[in-house]
Amino acid sequence: MKKLFLYLAVVGLTSSFKPKDLTWVAIGDSITYLNEHQNETGNRITKGYMTRVVEQLPNIHYVNQGHNGWTSGGIATSIEKLGLTKADVYSIFLGTNDWWAGRPLGRLSDYQNSTSNNTVYGSFRIIIDKLRSLNPQARIILITPMQRGDFVYIADHKNNAYGSYKDKKGQYLESFANAIDSIGRLESFPVVDLYHTKQLSVEKMVKYKRLKDPKTGVYTNFTYPEYTTIAFNPETDEYPYPLESVAMTYDGLHPSDKGYEVITKKLVKILKKL
Repeated sequence: MKKLFLYLAVVGLTSSFKPKDLTWVAIGDSITYLNEHQNETGNRITKGYMTRVVEQLPNIHYVNQGHNGWTSGGIATSIEKLGLTKADVYSIFLGTNDWWAGRPLGRLSDYQNSTSNNTVYGSFRIIIDKLRSLNPQARIILITPMQRGDFVYIADHKNNAYGSYKDKKGQYLESFANAIDSIGRLESFPVVDLYHTKQLSVEKMVKYKRLKDPKTGVYTNFTYPEYTTIAFNPETDEYPYPLESVAMTYDGLHPSDKGYEVITKKLVKILKKL
């Protein structure tokens, strides 16, 4: 009888500490979208950050709301058409495409006053208002954009962009990261600040960029920042990121397995507390 009582007590204690099942909707751009689309990376990644998170926290069930190439403005415009559902946790991982598209960042007052979708601050207000309407008690996590090296799309070399070491239309990517952080501080949301994560600094995006030496015409492995001064011709040049060059990204912008692991660790730390 004593053994039976002890067994029931242990079972009851164990079940009382079982984590509650949580639904997580991850909103983002291609970095989120690629979680289920490894083939679009040339199979250079094995899994994205959502799959990695739920491997460590199996009580969490995710919904991928990543939209390839979208800005926060695009998400805000289509917010009623995305099929967003009620969830316990939402994460918003946007901003890098807003920067490259040259969207006006705006001011924190645009967020506070719900001005419009004409600025990034205003877009975030529209998105967050929608999430709150779905579940006022939901936890919202903001994720800042990562730093960027020179991006060259593996499937189309003409689709390329310089990195965050330069401004785009007078704005630096860091300002977008700081804006997202300021919304998090205003709302007391947890913020995963990838931009200022040392492991993801611009010089660690790739090991090198393989380009034609302008003096000799010979393909040479150039590291950051030297590669930023050497032209890449998408019409004639070979893809500048062979497998051996992969570091925190596989193409200068999108995380590699190593990059996704850094993101995962930061998210797991927050999600464990929920």
